[in-house]
Amino acid sequence: MEPAPLDIEDFAALVEYLRRAGRIGPHETPRLTRLAGGVSNRTVRLERDGGEVWVLKQALERLRVRVDWRSDPRRIEREALGMRRLAEIAPPGTIMPLVFVDPGHHLLAMGAVPEPHENWKAMLLSGRVDDDHVAQFADLLAAIHIAGYRGRGQFAAEFDDRSHFESLRLEPYYLYSADRMPAVAPFLRDLVEATRATRYTLVHGDYSPKNVLVHAGRLVLLDHEVIHFGDGAFDLGFAFTHLLSKANHLHSLRDRFAGAARLFWERYHQQVRGEPWSAALGPRACRHTLACLLARCIGRSPLEYLKPEGAAAQANAASLMMDDPPTQVTELIEQFVWRLGKG
Repeated sequence: MEPAPLDIEDFAALVEYLRRAGRIGPHETPRLTRLAGGVSNRTVRLERDGGEVWVLKQALERLRVRVDWRSDPRRIEREALGMRRLAEIAPPGTIMPLVFVDPGHHLLAMGAVPEPHENWKAMLLSGRVDDDHVAQFADLLAAIHIAGYRGRGQFAAEFDDRSHFESLRLEPYYLYSADRMPAVAPFLRDLVEATRATRYTLVHGDYSPKNVLVHAGRLVLLDHEVIHFGDGAFDLGFAFTHLLSKANHLHSLRDRFAGAARLFWERYHQQVRGEPWSAALGPRACRHTLACLLARCIGRSPLEYLKPEGAAAQANAASLMMDDPPTQVTELIEQFVWRLGKG
């Protein structure tokens, strides 16, 4: 029998559910705050009477964007598994502990990042670019990819299902963009097929500054619902896109963000150098970066901070570079920034 629908943003219903499920005391009255989150979940902060603080997250089937975009809310179970495994392999303190998961209501609860903290995306958009944060961002991703490869005997089976990656990344980013811009459709469709065929490590799938909180100078990674076993170059392209898109958006800090992108790559590559899969990584990272740079302008989830002229300049630069894609990440960064300046 299916459980009755639950909307965690209905606080009275949420408290009744938590009491009934024995998650809180029968007379406990937690303090609840709705959190502004991404487009794919409802998110609520819960502070218990004893001071313990959770964040509750409920996956949505229809995402909160202008176009029709849907994804199976059972991805919350994948996120819970991802939290457990990442906590085992990532640097201590970078992954918050899982409190419970309720598959029937597509809901999980995790420990909250201690206060005070800031969202790294907000910090970057305000112009605060700290090399130490960039280095930590690179080190964390390298740790995940190295451990994901070395533990592939376990992770390949646990994270084999890539349906959430298809519905939340490949279709809305690459394939939707291919339909909107036929001139680059062969590049994007070839990349999709290559990505589907490449499987060697754990891929976070949403490796972005918006999913990072900074507490006491240390980075904490959130939002693991797209985690799967696949091509780690996707994470690199996704991450580069956010740094380079901010180079596009904040003209006065263009060189600073380009330098952050170079530092991210140098630090990451230093960590993974010598791994069997690292030698061929650069060209794939470049292709994913170009695809994501374009998709965040014309895909289902465009970057909200890019003005129309900025989005057009970025889409033009990325699409032109697809004709002869760079094979070296540093070359890609240089070419992209040059094209932005030329425009």
